[in-house]
Amino acid sequence: MEERKSFLLRMDPKLWRELEAWAQEELRSVNGQIEYVLKSAVQQRKKRVMDNDQGQMTEEQGMSKVQSPKSQA
Repeated sequence: MEERKSFLLRMDPKLWRELEAWAQEELRSVNGQIEYVLKSAVQQRKKRVMDNDQGQMTEEQGMSKVQSPKSQA
């Protein structure tokens, strides 16, 4: 297994307090909460990129992309 990457992160004290409170609500450390938020953001981005790629493929094939209920909101 690959060793976890360690790095220094500077942030606004207000953001730190908000992350700290959120982490406490979800019974995580601040570090664990930041990792959770970043993983979620990466997953959402991957999904969005895949959806965009599929939309481009259907448009290239002459088909219109069907919007999901979320994108219509």
